[in-house]
Amino acid sequence: MKHEIERAIELARAAGALVTTIRAKGPEALAVERKPGDEPVTVADRAANELIVSGLRHSFPDDVIVSEESAAHDQARLTAERVWYVDPIDGTKDFIRGEDGFAVMIGLCVAARPRVGVVFQPTRERLYWADGDAAWLVDGAAPARRLTVSTVTEADGIRMVASRSNRGPELDQVKQTLGITDDLPLGSVGLKLGLIAAGERDLYVNPWPKCKAWDTCAPEAILVAAGGMFTDTKGGPIRYDEEDLARRRGLVASNGRIHAGVLARLGHLFA
Repeated sequence: MKHEIERAIELARAAGALVTTIRAKGPEALAVERKPGDEPVTVADRAANELIVSGLRHSFPDDVIVSEESAAHDQARLTAERVWYVDPIDGTKDFIRGEDGFAVMIGLCVAARPRVGVVFQPTRERLYWADGDAAWLVDGAAPARRLTVSTVTEADGIRMVASRSNRGPELDQVKQTLGITDDLPLGSVGLKLGLIAAGERDLYVNPWPKCKAWDTCAPEAILVAAGGMFTDTKGGPIRYDEEDLARRRGLVASNGRIHAGVLARLGHLFA
């Protein structure tokens, strides 16, 4: 997967530079619109989408590409051996607000399982990537370091990372049930799972059915390669061979050591 990783990193960095340049021109340059589900989309989302998708098509013409900002999602992904999932700006609300909690995400599924993942946070020059065997972080000018999840095993020591925009009563119930007081709000799903992969956080719980396949493919590849676990709220696998792209049963990501215990304690909330 050397070529796939190198190309995905190159495209993610280029897209990151593009969207930050557009944002620097001011709010008017973003031309924010609303798409189905009342989710925001900007000129920068579409420009980054075009850059990444055209680059992948040129380099891997036989692969299927599914992107959040594409007009249609090819049904060939259900039977294709290789499918790329692209989120040109994960954490668009943070991006629009001028904050750092957004990322460019490019993932590759092989045989319906995440194999390659790239998550790039351009404002902090923080690049997470994985090739299925190991996960790595390049933080600014520092040398790449291999990622491994934390060793936290007890519920009272859990450091949670959660959505910045979705802060409803469901999340409060999760925190109360687990006795969590350390909660870091962040926009991008990819950055949340990156922090767990790096051992800086231990748990992410998303009880809402809003995430899609392009939100999970690259981050899952990184987290699993670092030793973590990623399931739905019932403990089932995240599927990439179903027609529905949405994660209807929510998401739970952890360092793996606390996963079974967390699911058991939260089971009554997700009945």
